[in-house]
Amino acid sequence: MLTRNNNIKHTKQQQSGRKPHILVVDDELSMREFLEIMLSRDGYEVTTAGTGREAVALLKNKKFDLLLCDIRLGDISGLEVLKACKEKNHSTVVIMISAYASTETAVEAMNTGAYDYLPKPFDNNELRQAIAKALDLKTVEHEKKFLDQELKKNLHFGILVGNSSRMMHIYDMIRQVAATRTNIMISGESGTGKELVAKAIHGESNRNEKPFVTINCGGISENLIESELFGHKKGSFTGATYDKQGLFELADKGTLFLDEIGELTLQLQVKLLRAVQEKTFRAVGGTSDISSDIRIISATNRKLEDEVIEGRFREDLFYRLNVIEIKMPPLRERKSDLRILAQHFLEKFAKEAGKKISKISSYAIDLLNKYDFPGNVRELENLMERSVALSSTNILLPDNLALSIHKNRWIEGVQGKRFDLDEVENGVSLDNIMEEIERAYLKKAMSCAGNSKNKAAGLLGINLRSMRYRCDKLGV
Repeated sequence: MLTRNNNIKHTKQQQSGRKPHILVVDDELSMREFLEIMLSRDGYEVTTAGTGREAVALLKNKKFDLLLCDIRLGDISGLEVLKACKEKNHSTVVIMISAYASTETAVEAMNTGAYDYLPKPFDNNELRQAIAKALDLKTVEHEKKFLDQELKKNLHFGILVGNSSRMMHIYDMIRQVAATRTNIMISGESGTGKELVAKAIHGESNRNEKPFVTINCGGISENLIESELFGHKKGSFTGATYDKQGLFELADKGTLFLDEIGELTLQLQVKLLRAVQEKTFRAVGGTSDISSDIRIISATNRKLEDEVIEGRFREDLFYRLNVIEIKMPPLRERKSDLRILAQHFLEKFAKEAGKKISKISSYAIDLLNKYDFPGNVRELENLMERSVALSSTNILLPDNLALSIHKNRWIEGVQGKRFDLDEVENGVSLDNIMEEIERAYLKKAMSCAGNSKNKAAGLLGINLRSMRYRCDKLGV
């Protein structure tokens, strides 16, 4: 007699209106018919197979939510059906049943991917509960996979990584400005990802199938940069043995990214201004104007407003290029992104190195959070590359982090001044360095002591007379 347990809850698939599809595989006709009737009455869609080969054929052509399979079949074993099922559709949950249960077969079935293993004869309600739990597990895992995918989408914007409020604001700005022709200025410290933002803007724009051309204005000599930007004619200067197209011409219909725009000389700024205003330029040694439809994105790690005030950057050019400004935050101001970024770089470099490193320990993350990363995201990327290369474990531990390199190379001053030990090779003034360090400590002690020299002297472990002498000498 068939019995029903009203306390068994329906799965989420049943609640959503779709019947879960179960494949029952058993070489006994009576058992197949029994299970088909029981499970159909419970609201499942049921397909049956009397042999292992029949089951494998069904698995190749249809998707099933659950496989209920006997271990012993007339042709091939149920374990072979289980393996075929997992190869075809790994998300199908599997429950194995057998009248000849043994520890060895149970272990093998579980290792092959079975969710559960029930001996015959089984209690009907026990089987119902096992099926309900297995299908709920499948739904939960599917939802988790979906949420993980959605989370990854929210962590990334193209090639940019991070979901802090600062980065989400930048993503919104990228979307807003991408569709316009407006010139953009991206400002921020070195290593914050200014070029990545420029590429993201280009990628979101209607120019994305046209060239994205970049030039580092501080990385090319003053004599060559005009030729690089505007091109030159053969014979226009010594070494000009052929006509050359400039980047303005090569970027036609696309985007020109001028990195470190603040490094341009005033003379070249005048020529750039004309090209921006008139949308035409003239090659070095050329006699005719060349038109170019480009969108200019500039980047700088300087405060160009101060450069304008000091007369080192043309005000008219500044306003032509800085129609909309995007300010990139330093990594120390978006520390909530540090774990995400570190994991991103870990996966990238582990894949490149062929290493199975998948996780960063919480202690290693704590260590990273205590470091300010003056070189920003670029420094973190370099650090993770070194750490992956040096790691011999599957989890990145604090000892694997190459932060010790930084600790040995940099001496931190009280007010953030860093002294690069590698500069010793080129010659340094030890007296000046020691004065800077002493002055920083004196100022900090005075601040902590409420400007009382007597208290400050106690904090520094010196007497009041020595404190007065040092303050007078260093102008504190």
